[in-house]
Amino acid sequence: MSASELSRREFMEGMSAAAAFTIVPRHVLGRGYQAPSDTLNFACIGVGGMGWNDVRGVGRENVLALCDVDARSAQRAFAAFPKAKRYVDFREMLAKEGDGIDAITVSTPDHVHAAATMAGLRMKKHVYCQKPLTRTLHEARTVAAEAARAGVTTQMGNQGHAGEGVRLIREWVDAGLIGAVREVHYWTNRPIWPQAIDRPTEAHHAPPTLNWDLWLGPSAERPYHPAYAPFRWRGWWDFGTGALGDMACHAMDAAFWVLDLGYPERIQADVTEWYAETAPKSSRIEYAFGPKGARPGVTVVWRDGSLLPPAPPEVVDPRAWPPSWDGGQLWIGDDGKLVAGVYGENPRLLDAAKHEEVTANPLPQTYPRVENVYAEWISAIKAGTKSGSDFATAAGPLTQMVLLGNLAVRTGRALDLDPQTGEVTNVPIPPELIRPAYRDGWTL
Repeated sequence: MSASELSRREFMEGMSAAAAFTIVPRHVLGRGYQAPSDTLNFACIGVGGMGWNDVRGVGRENVLALCDVDARSAQRAFAAFPKAKRYVDFREMLAKEGDGIDAITVSTPDHVHAAATMAGLRMKKHVYCQKPLTRTLHEARTVAAEAARAGVTTQMGNQGHAGEGVRLIREWVDAGLIGAVREVHYWTNRPIWPQAIDRPTEAHHAPPTLNWDLWLGPSAERPYHPAYAPFRWRGWWDFGTGALGDMACHAMDAAFWVLDLGYPERIQADVTEWYAETAPKSSRIEYAFGPKGARPGVTVVWRDGSLLPPAPPEVVDPRAWPPSWDGGQLWIGDDGKLVAGVYGENPRLLDAAKHEEVTANPLPQTYPRVENVYAEWISAIKAGTKSGSDFATAAGPLTQMVLLGNLAVRTGRALDLDPQTGEVTNVPIPPELIRPAYRDGWTL
């Protein structure tokens, strides 16, 4: 499964007069050496799977504490950082270690994201949370609002936003290389876990390394079953957000940022099968966005379950479509098209001559490049600035747009929305789909 009211910077400033001789300038220590006074203390919540990548991502700093409900999943992180204090319950970790923690990472299943993130934000900790930021719309709005109040540096783990590809796409679109964008198509091979299934009826004993009660977190009690954990939780609405929630915060981030999409006006979802508790095997979700400023209306189409958009006419050889097997994106403008990977990587103009020209003579870089999503976040913490996928201004609104698509899937209805507020205007939405109840002992 993470600075007290007195921030680290304030503490260092207060101590500098009495202990200045202990603060060694970085240049004295040599190239590549980080002075202790420049080092942040991290606590990591959820340290197996993707959480292990997040622990490594902040590993140049001081990993003070590690927390996971599954000791087996956490073993690699425990071994790599043997001095870090170990916890099973992040609430206990924050209570005991809070004064020494500057920042936390949250890499739990989706249903615990909001509870862990809000605990950190309320303690004024900098927070990095994996995507999607939250499992539900109410959580996304609450986390975004709290992040704005807390005034800390936050980052969602949609790492493509920090990559070269997404920034190239923005520069190309801003420069008019494909003209006004009218359509953007996304596709993915997810789910690669079971979906479109019913709840199992038999009970199993949880593995001895797993604290099942803490794994459930704020979700309603149910017996352990390997259909839920590890990893398979993504397809269950009580724990995950399906293929759309898993991948759209990566893929659709490019269009959301470049085209300033905001909330759509209408969402229509078509699915292969409908199940009450799990996401479908495949779906096609169409978002309609109205004009905004100088930008015309845009249609964004999401496909999962290995559904593909038709190959554009510029693709002469059908064996060349799709350009990537696991997912990608196709942008259609008045004056051309571009394709890229699901994270925005390797963008390419489908007009070969135009692509050759922009490759030989690159446009000026109007958006700064960064080493990676973790380095961007840590640098922003130390500079006191916002990161690229800040909860309040970027990640929260993007997650809401994505989760609205899941509302269309779960209700089986086309949704009309107020593009200013994101509220559904044409059909009643069951309240539990927006704001489900938390179990006793868990709060948002």
